[in-house]
Amino acid sequence: MLNLPETESLMDIQGLTCALYTRRGCALAVDSVDLRLEKGQTIGLVGESGSGKTMLAKSILRLVPTPPARLEAGRIFLRGRDLLKLPEGEMRGIRGNRISMIFQEPMSSLNPVLTIGDQVAEVFRLHKGLSKGRGMAAAAEMLDKAGIPYPVERLASYPHEMSGGMRQRVIIAMALACDPDVVLADEPTTALDVTIQAQIIDLLMDLQKRQGAAVLMISHDLNVIASACRRVMVMYAGRVVEDALVEDIFYNPGHPYTEGLLSCMPRPGAPLKPIQGTVPDLFALPGGCPFHPRCPRIMSQCSVKSPPMFETSPQRKIRCWLYA
Repeated sequence: MLNLPETESLMDIQGLTCALYTRRGCALAVDSVDLRLEKGQTIGLVGESGSGKTMLAKSILRLVPTPPARLEAGRIFLRGRDLLKLPEGEMRGIRGNRISMIFQEPMSSLNPVLTIGDQVAEVFRLHKGLSKGRGMAAAAEMLDKAGIPYPVERLASYPHEMSGGMRQRVIIAMALACDPDVVLADEPTTALDVTIQAQIIDLLMDLQKRQGAAVLMISHDLNVIASACRRVMVMYAGRVVEDALVEDIFYNPGHPYTEGLLSCMPRPGAPLKPIQGTVPDLFALPGGCPFHPRCPRIMSQCSVKSPPMFETSPQRKIRCWLYA
């Protein structure tokens, strides 16, 4: 095993491709995605529902449902080890230990018939080999770090006895319990009010700084991305169409799709301007650039050939013929 220096990436993904095989044919839910995560870094991943964000996260963890999904190509290096070459037994030791995922819905992520203590302590028993008693003590300590009041008493609570914000804190506590290298946060503030959203993001960022994990923040909420991330990747129809620093994305968007996403954000005194059309069916993608039927800046070659990723600056890449 190759141990990369801390100055280099914790995770390096190259050309990751996940295909779906159904009676309708083959579709690429994740298409040749490159991603590099460094220690302590938070990268945002944005796009409409159906753009491939969650499927990318599940592909990284090798949790795609097979069939119909299959990881077709690419490499996922975690501290120098290619996860796609590991046997399933070793991969189970990686999940929840070296790579954790915060799922969208805390009620569906938590078991309703087990106490909070049993569920958090299980993480320590499975990955750290702690006894039940020591696992419960570690669980109480982790709940305390996650800002849950009366953590010892909360060990005996069931998920339905806690608010949505508290349940999300439990999920974060479980995800960070084993000091993972990488955290995949899939819509961690969905269905929470604005005040609780800010608390959850602050908690996640605080725990990340303390533990040095790299975070991939998946969200459709651009305000969440702006407050938490240094870099942003924009996905459309399974492909990354723009990769840039967060200030470039928000103040000088390059791809027409990125411009469209920003125009959908509520702004004081400005009307909402939705993107025309919908995300295309992956099994019936239009020819050329998949975004061209919705693009306000379409050119002749857009409907003929899919554009490559153009490096417009050392910190920016855009998949659009405008930058050829």
